[in-house]
Amino acid sequence: MGDKAHTHPGAAGRATAADHPTSVRNVVLVGHAGSGKTTLVEALALTAGALNRAGRVEDGGCVSDYDEMEHRQQRSVQLSLVPVEWDGIKINILDTPGYADFVGELRAGLRAADAALFVVSASDGVDGSTRMVWDECAAVGMPRAIVVTHLEAARAGFEEMTRICADAFGGDDPDAVLPLYLPLHGPQAPDGHAPVTGLIGLLTRKLFDYAGGEREESEPDEERLPLIDEARSMLIEGIISESEDETLMERYLGGEEVDVKTLVEDLERAVARGVFFPVLAAAPAAEGARQGLGTVELLELITRGFPTPVERAAPRVTTPDGAPRELRMCDPDESLVAEVVKTSSDPYVGRISLVRVFSGTLRADQTVHVSGHGLADRGHEDHDVDERIGALSTPFGKQQRPVSHVIAGDLACVAKLSRAETGDTLSAKDDPLLMAPWQMPDPLLPLAIQAHSKPDEDKLSQGLARLVAEDPTMRLEQNQDTHQVVLWCLGEAHADVALERLRGRYGVQVDVVPHRVSLRETFGNRAAGRGRHVKQSGGHGQYAVCEIEVEPLPGGSGIEFVDEVVGGAVPRQFIPSVEKGVRAQAAKGVAAGHPLIDVRVTLRDGKAHSVDSSDAAFQTAGALALREAAAEARIHLLEPVAEVNVLIGDDYVGAVMSDLSGRRGKVLGTEQASGGRTLVRAEVPEIEIGRYAVDLRSLTHGTARFDRRYARHEPMPPQIAARLREELRRAS
Repeated sequence: MGDKAHTHPGAAGRATAADHPTSVRNVVLVGHAGSGKTTLVEALALTAGALNRAGRVEDGGCVSDYDEMEHRQQRSVQLSLVPVEWDGIKINILDTPGYADFVGELRAGLRAADAALFVVSASDGVDGSTRMVWDECAAVGMPRAIVVTHLEAARAGFEEMTRICADAFGGDDPDAVLPLYLPLHGPQAPDGHAPVTGLIGLLTRKLFDYAGGEREESEPDEERLPLIDEARSMLIEGIISESEDETLMERYLGGEEVDVKTLVEDLERAVARGVFFPVLAAAPAAEGARQGLGTVELLELITRGFPTPVERAAPRVTTPDGAPRELRMCDPDESLVAEVVKTSSDPYVGRISLVRVFSGTLRADQTVHVSGHGLADRGHEDHDVDERIGALSTPFGKQQRPVSHVIAGDLACVAKLSRAETGDTLSAKDDPLLMAPWQMPDPLLPLAIQAHSKPDEDKLSQGLARLVAEDPTMRLEQNQDTHQVVLWCLGEAHADVALERLRGRYGVQVDVVPHRVSLRETFGNRAAGRGRHVKQSGGHGQYAVCEIEVEPLPGGSGIEFVDEVVGGAVPRQFIPSVEKGVRAQAAKGVAAGHPLIDVRVTLRDGKAHSVDSSDAAFQTAGALALREAAAEARIHLLEPVAEVNVLIGDDYVGAVMSDLSGRRGKVLGTEQASGGRTLVRAEVPEIEIGRYAVDLRSLTHGTARFDRRYARHEPMPPQIAARLREELRRAS
């Protein structure tokens, strides 16, 4: 790599549709917010000829300068696709958000890509969330490379960042993370900082100077050769150690000179296999320049070192009923298998679906089968329908370039695909198939909302349905206990974007209200109650009397009804009526309006009238009896308790356990996990972890994960219960 001459391809760099899977590369950019991903995408597009100058898409669209691009990157919350062409290869560049709240967009990008570029800022280093994504890629064997940006910062150093990346990403083999190029520094500034103006190719021993705005190649002077040769030797040993030729290392150590062509071929194979991770440097082009520093080298790496879609294993495919299906994946002539990796809305075009074709060929005006995505538990509808494909296009900025078909391995946008949602599978109408869904994080931050006005209420349901169709990381809940509409999100920024989309895209104004947990009530002691419902106001009267006894039961028992009436004091046909009235009143609550649980209600006695007794009268009497018993008893307020599992780095165990204890949590134990992490298991009242997704991220600098599930209801401490009752009294 770095041994080829390149000329600016001009308009040829604006990729449309690929003609064969081997001429496609799908690469996703990963990195924290502010690392420079979007600026790097623009620099690559400029070098490839898709931009006619920095910040300008040829023929319109995507217009801004670099500062504005960086500002957009800071607030970017969506996966975006930028296709370019280099050396006859179509490169689909997937730019992902850097914020943890939008990890769903990142996962979608990882699903659609065959390799990953990890963008690391030299001024910020490697954060914990980036390391976690690296581990996810390692688990599935995804090829990776590292790009160091922001080298213009005075405190930045490429060599130091290479060592940091080797420590962070190298694991047991830090020698697999090595630079392909060294920085070429220009004249030293008054502050002592020497800017990076070019690169030194270690394999070719060539200098590539970008100072003049174009990449110029030259030979190094004698003074630089010792430094180059030292780094070159380390690189060669790293490449050879991953070579498939087991004799190469022995020959090299024996003094044999390995030719550059062999080294480059071994390097490309090692990168494509995901066992060697080159480090490169990049910087945007100067004003008026055609190429950014390191962009040619990056494009070479992507086209020659990253695998084609044919080389990457596709997700598991089954029939809709679950039967395994074997396909020659990434074959344009095979049966169609494609996946919606992103759904968005355009105010003029409507719904736009970004689709990755894994097998077969997707054609405009084709009728396909849409199979469900398995996210019904998040408020999404499962799909099993046929739908006609509308217009196909490849995006760039605000443009959509029409194409007639999309082959296996490529990505494109489908307009007005009304039934398919993110994660759905598109397959042939006569051969429906389903791809295994990708892993999505569970949204754990509740956002309770209500319509701002009556017109908003009429539009709310449709707006929410469209919102969750676009974002599979969002869960919609209609809580039957609290009667609240709850959007479960990944974090505060995720929630803010949801509210803005409801308002801006769908014209629905909502108010955020305090989220309530599902409380319960129970009896603290045995109590008796008498329900008397007697009315006579002309015509048919109402007469029913029943006497009950209520006693508490262990947690999880529910409501138990026992009939111990003797002598027919309550006729047999009305005993179910008493039970129905008791259960109806229990569902409404007996003290603070929360459902009553874990009690045994025993019917002891009662009275009836031969004419005026009825089913309705005994239902009312049963409810009155339960309310009277509650008035004589101690009523305990029960709160839901969740089982919480927190996966954290060992350095944060003490802080997390202390925080859980402060939330009235009970730590049940810890387990050692891989990668220097610990799993903390605890039980915590749900009322204390409403914002735990936000607080835990702050406490652990975004490196922790947790899950939660309902365990049971337990009595709430008296002082907290009294405070809630007072708040309820004031609200009413």
